[in-house]
Amino acid sequence: MSSANITITVPDDRLLKLKEMATRFQVTPEALLRASLEEMMTRPAETFQHAVSYVLQKNAELYRRLA
Repeated sequence: MSSANITITVPDDRLLKLKEMATRFQVTPEALLRASLEEMMTRPAETFQHAVSYVLQKNAELYRRLA
């Protein structure tokens, strides 16, 4: 199986959170992202859409509280 590299831009606060989570799971940030991507891609589309909606709603609520 071949592979490719993808480069993404992540805000500093999200990168910090990613690194903290990776440390907690004792993996690299890259490994955590790969595992998350695999998990996302193996779920049915409806489950993923529900998860995205939930996260966006929670983030909006958090941002309102922080404002």
